[in-house]
Amino acid sequence: MKVIQILPELNSGGVERGTLEVSKYLVDQGHESIVISNGGRLVSQFEKEGGRHLTLPVHKKALSSLKQVRKLVQVFKEEEPDILHLRSRLPAWLAYLAWKRLPKEQRPKLITTVHGFYSVNGYSKVMTKGEEVICVSHSVKEYVLKNYGKRNPDSLTVIHRGVDTGSYTAEFTPSPDWMATWEAKFPQLRGKLVITLPGRVTRWKGALDFIQVIEKLRAKGVDAHGLLVGESHPHKTQYFEELKQSMALAKLTDHITLVGHRRDLKEVMAVSDVVVSCSKDPEAFGRVTLEALSLKKKVVAYSHGGVKEQLEALFPEGCVAVGDIDGMVEAIKVTLEKPESRPLSNQQFTLSAMLSKTLAVYQK
Repeated sequence: MKVIQILPELNSGGVERGTLEVSKYLVDQGHESIVISNGGRLVSQFEKEGGRHLTLPVHKKALSSLKQVRKLVQVFKEEEPDILHLRSRLPAWLAYLAWKRLPKEQRPKLITTVHGFYSVNGYSKVMTKGEEVICVSHSVKEYVLKNYGKRNPDSLTVIHRGVDTGSYTAEFTPSPDWMATWEAKFPQLRGKLVITLPGRVTRWKGALDFIQVIEKLRAKGVDAHGLLVGESHPHKTQYFEELKQSMALAKLTDHITLVGHRRDLKEVMAVSDVVVSCSKDPEAFGRVTLEALSLKKKVVAYSHGGVKEQLEALFPEGCVAVGDIDGMVEAIKVTLEKPESRPLSNQQFTLSAMLSKTLAVYQK
């Protein structure tokens, strides 16, 4: 079987990581894997793992990108793939238009994956045009059925994103060298209960709510130190300044650390006491919270979207109503007072399950 996946670029992110994981699995199973994108720093890894990359500028939101439709028609005719898998809206439109230009008997089977709660409009609708549509959570499937009706529900398959449970385990501990470096850089964490909010520092990720959570925990006598792990958007400096002012007003400058972007989030979560998610809008899936749960870290989160599905299955006591800051404070406090309270083993949201189910859709 020959599979072509198409997405804007191969740099970083959940969609990109999933594309590489599927590609490696296909190659390992004896199939042929091709990715079309504008390239990026993950291309070398992709090719080392046996995939073949075709570079086309399918990433630009400009009318000039329509020129790529003719090129894609030629690629599809030359490669004769069995499966065409569309993973992102702009390249999906280009590939879909090219696919429609092929004679019906020459068209590969068309698969799309709905990775998020896209804005409801004609532009996003292309992600529901697959002959088979993969949804990354039940929440996403419900969203598609609600906003893009007139579909056969049987053509929508829920395949949760998964983590490598051989790597993310309760037994994982950072190396002594990592610990020494971490403690030297952040001595203010020593002896504290570390509450971590991972993710880009943006308004919708709920960093301002997180500040209130730390403030109220400390007011209740919990010696908590907050970690905001993630970078701020370079064009949203005003929000970042608002964040720092809020910390200062709450007298939390010494009790919340902005650590910026980290490549070692796994280690950071492993040394945290609680990982939280304060996202105001639902996460389509929420890979980071699942990684934390797979490390057997206590996770407390606003209960909606894909994160709700994870918590209900693995750590229901971590569910908090959206926007309920007092509820989050209480849930964190209660879970800290119960050392025996830990997430169930992640047997459901695994990388191996995601890959085998994706291959099953292709073979179907």
